[in-house]
Amino acid sequence: MNCVESMFSVREKPWHYEMTKDVTKIIQTAPTSADALHYAGLDWTVDPKPIYDAFGNEIKNFKANTRSSDNSVLGIVTDRYKIVQNAEAFDFTDNLIGGDVRYETAGSLKNGKTIWLLAKMGEKDILGDKFEPYVCFTNSHDGTGAVKVCMTPIRVVCNNTLNFALANAKRCWSTKHMGDISAKMSEAQHTLGLADDYMAALGEDIERLANKPISNDEIKEILDELFPIVEGDSQIKKDRAKTARDSIMVCYFAPDVMKFNGTAYGFLNAVTDFVGHAKPNRNTADYEANNWGRIMNGHAIVDAVYDKLKIVA
Repeated sequence: MNCVESMFSVREKPWHYEMTKDVTKIIQTAPTSADALHYAGLDWTVDPKPIYDAFGNEIKNFKANTRSSDNSVLGIVTDRYKIVQNAEAFDFTDNLIGGDVRYETAGSLKNGKTIWLLAKMGEKDILGDKFEPYVCFTNSHDGTGAVKVCMTPIRVVCNNTLNFALANAKRCWSTKHMGDISAKMSEAQHTLGLADDYMAALGEDIERLANKPISNDEIKEILDELFPIVEGDSQIKKDRAKTARDSIMVCYFAPDVMKFNGTAYGFLNAVTDFVGHAKPNRNTADYEANNWGRIMNGHAIVDAVYDKLKIVA
């Protein structure tokens, strides 16, 4: 069963949710957060309701967060939990539209327990490549998290997600969403400032890696460490490790990476290509949620390779 229950996208289906094409709505524009939430099917509220035991007694200090559209339970929380409504969480992002930013796509995961919205900033040029920086907002209603913002830059030519954890710029941060309009505008400017800082730092790191040669022996050493083939492992595990190694090398010699072939940046692109577009070993019901988690929080393999290449470089 598909855990993405609703979604919209501006003009075309977002590349990272191709599997959700049956529930994607294609529109021409979503100028405000209210429009974005409407088109994404997120214009419902979260209502706290009392919980009762098997004998009809109310359980004190706990509430069930329920969705107004169908009364489904999104999560059990304590009385201290503060609900952040969908409209409330993303309302302040309208203040981003004053710059070169637009709403691109929004949707829900895990039957509405998590909602997300991507605002696309203006294209950036790094080493002659076009990058599309996305500001990703997410909020949960099951008590597992708060409003969070992450930068997700996309290398346009190959749709690779280059979301590295940089040492000198934040990629993810929490954001305030309450208060008067001046506070919201201030927070929006803060968000744009952090987004610009990340893109500037990313450009510097990319340029540094693109100017650092990497040998085939160094690549082999990294792949051996990431995907070891150990005597005594099952044949399935050995085959998966070999497939991963071979697939990354295929990506390394892809036309859109060849211009950076022989550099640390070229190899890093090959790895991001592999993890971003390879099919999972098992297509589970949680695949889309896990995919979104990697977009927001990064990918362990990419971060590991990036850390090793920083040492190489």
